[in-house]
This record gives sequence, structure tokens and C-alpha cells, in this order.
Amino acid sequence: MFKQFTKPKGKILLFSGLCAALGSAAALAGGADPLAGKMNLPALQAAQAYQGFIVKYRTGAAERSSAAAASRSLAAAAAETGTRLDAVRRLATGAQLVRASGGLDRAGAEALMRRLARDPNVAYVEPDVRLTIQFTPDDSRYSEQWHYYEATAGLNLPGAWDNADGSGAVVAVVDTGYTDHSDLLGNIIGGYDFISDNATARDGNGRDSDAHDEGDWYSWFECGQFFPASSSWHGTHVAGTVAAETHNSQGVAGVAFNAKVVPVRVLGKCGGSLSDIADAIVWASGGSVSGVPANPYPADVINMSLGGSGACGATFQDAIDTAVGNGTSVVVAAGNSNANAANYQPASCNNVISVAATDRQGNRASYSNYGSVVDVAAPGGETNSTANGVLSTLNSGSQTPASESYAFYQGTSMATPHVAGLAALVKSVDPDMTPAQVEAAIVDNARGFAGSCTQCGSGLADADATVTAVMNP
Repeated sequence: MFKQFTKPKGKILLFSGLCAALGSAAALAGGADPLAGKMNLPALQAAQAYQGFIVKYRTGAAERSSAAAASRSLAAAAAETGTRLDAVRRLATGAQLVRASGGLDRAGAEALMRRLARDPNVAYVEPDVRLTIQFTPDDSRYSEQWHYYEATAGLNLPGAWDNADGSGAVVAVVDTGYTDHSDLLGNIIGGYDFISDNATARDGNGRDSDAHDEGDWYSWFECGQFFPASSSWHGTHVAGTVAAETHNSQGVAGVAFNAKVVPVRVLGKCGGSLSDIADAIVWASGGSVSGVPANPYPADVINMSLGGSGACGATFQDAIDTAVGNGTSVVVAAGNSNANAANYQPASCNNVISVAATDRQGNRASYSNYGSVVDVAAPGGETNSTANGVLSTLNSGSQTPASESYAFYQGTSMATPHVAGLAALVKSVDPDMTPAQVEAAIVDNARGFAGSCTQCGSGLADADATVTAVMNP
């Protein structure tokens, strides 16, 4: 049954005035709200429009059995509030679904609910709110990824996942390349190996289209170190945080799990050269590099969990400016030297999102760089207690790739892909946002630290708050 109720012309009341009048009534009652028990006001949220309302009349009231009586009740509310009300249908619970014309903001919705609740025959009234999936991944080790969901120092991802998953966004991980991993490969596309030095690359053929990680291990007294080191599979770990396959009953979840990752190999044995990294940044963003085929998947976001000493040089800055000019957000690690990030690059470059690391308690991680060039912080973990590290995809090989695995790592390298993944979530919600707008959304919606993190930027990156702000500009 549909019936329209409208207020007679010439007597429309402003909702703001009605709210004020009703508020004063509550004040006369000594501060108590006599209608509070009949309304679900906490269900009303700012920046939303409300059109449907559920009204239930008391048992025995004429409105429960008489359509005419219900019509008179709604007509009286319509006349006083100046909005048209349509009786839509009766619910199985006995309540009546009512639709207000045009949609009401929070104040208008509260005013209408208060007017309906003033009817002594009304048992309750509440908005017909829209509910959504409360997404929780079923990945077998998701419970160990505290850095996503814990209130103290997590990224606050679960709420964001109800509105964004990274679909349509592309993240270039400029790192050691990647290893084959069943929890990651579905989101890997394209890629390129930019290492021009054969000894560093270990694949014997310099630059090529195969971005697989050949291992960055080294022996005694190599790479300026006294002791040997196993391969890190660093790029695989970073890529898993950005976009591991999620809700597949396996392993771990990724921040932007429906985004795609373009692996860009720039780090090998003993690291990588600035010249190769600069070319990789430009290429990843869709720019042209001599002798290299065009990137068919230009990145919305570049993740660089790498760095070196020295303030940002002209080569790094030129490459970054080119990428940003191409519309790509560049997210970089602040560094792991417990020092001022102004003395490290690319952390100190302009036009980047520079990321510090926090521990599980919400403090600045003991190793994390800090300073005025840092924009925001994210979970980086501390593995003095293994479970307090950041869990992601890895490989079990000590030198060359072996079987796929998972591991807890720590570092600003681990914090950075949390923010790169968040940038991908933002781009999936609003693909037209510029790098400056993406940065502002992340920085402006960070939350305070649970612990102590001075000179760590605007706060701890907050995925839910950021995505919500982008959706409700």
C-alpha cells in the first residue's frame, strides 16, 4: 500500500527550528531525553542521507490494525515537519516502513524521528539503515597479522575493506623482484629487471623482462660486510603486504588484495645503483626508458622500501618528479638507522610519502628514522619477539629460490607497503585523485599514537578513516 502525506502549503517548518524546539523540551526535563528510549539515534551518521524509517506502534494501538489510523499518525508528522511521507509496507515484525521524500540529513532525520516518537502510540522509530558485509579474511594466518587489525597499532583495515579492496589499482614494487608464491602470483602482472650489472643481477643477461628474484645473498667480506648473509627475498615480502591474495583460506592477507603488483627488480647482490633505480621509477610510472619496452601497466602507486645515505639528490628527485607528473604516488621508507631521515634518500625527497615504523605497542620502532621529512607512520614491527614482526610471503631458500614460505620481518621496509597498499585502496575508491590528494588523504586522516612516536609525521596511518574520508569528501 502506498499513500502520500504532505503538509499543507504555506506552513512548512524548518528542521533546524524543530530540532531546537525539541532540544529545549529535553532541557526542561532536567537534561533527560524523554524520547530517548523510543529512538535509535546512534544509528544516524554524519554525511549520510536518510530516506527510510521503521515505525512500530504499541500493541493494542489502533495504528497496528487500522491503515486509516496509521495514515492519520503519519499525516500529522508530515504536516508538522514539512516532508512528504510514503507508507511503503508492513514488516513481518508488525512495524511500518515509511519513506521520506528527498532524503534527510542527520539533523533532519533526528527531527522526524523525534516527531514520530512523540506519538504515545509509537513503540519505537529507527532509520532503515544500509548494512554492509563486515569483511574478515579467512586466510589461515590472518590472525597473526596484528599489524592490520589491532586497535593499538594496526592499520585499521577491517573497516576499510568493507568499502575498498584495491580493485583497478596498480602498485609497482621497486625492490629485489619476486619469487613464485601461490599466495601472491594471482596479483602479479608484467614487471621488468632493471639491474644492468651482471654481477649484481646474477642472471647473466643484464636488463630483461624477467623480474624474478635471483637472490641477494653474499659471502664473507663481500658487499662491505664482514659476515655472510642469506637471500632476503625482500621484494616478495613487500609485495605480499601490498597485495597477497586474500580470503583464499591460505596464508596471509594483503592490504589492497585486489590490486595488481608490477614487480620492478632493481636490487640484487650488494644492493642496486641509483641510475638503475631512477630508470625504474620513470618506467614504472609509464614513462619512457631508452632500450626498454613501455610498461603496459603504469602504476598508480610506487613502493620503494629502499634507501641510502645522503640528502635527496637531483637524480632521485628528477625521477620522482617525473613519476608524480605521470600521476603516480611514490611511497618510500624513512630508513632504519634511528636517525634523522633528512640525511637519507629517497626518504628526504620532495613529492613522496615518507613512512616511519611503529612497533606493536604504537611506539616508534627502535630502528626507525624520524624527523620533519617523515609524513606518516605505519606498523613496521620489532622481531625481538618474532610474533611482533610483520608477517608476509617469502621463500625458504638461503641463496637461490626454494619452496614458498612466510616469515615475520621488521623495518620501515615493512611499514612502507602498508601505506602503499592504503594508497591503492584510495585509488580504487577515487581513481581520479592526484598524488598530492592521495598523500593529503592519508596524512590528514592518520590517528594519534598509542605510545611514543615523536617526529613520526602526522600520526599512525588509518585505513578506515582514510577510505571513509575519500568516500565522503
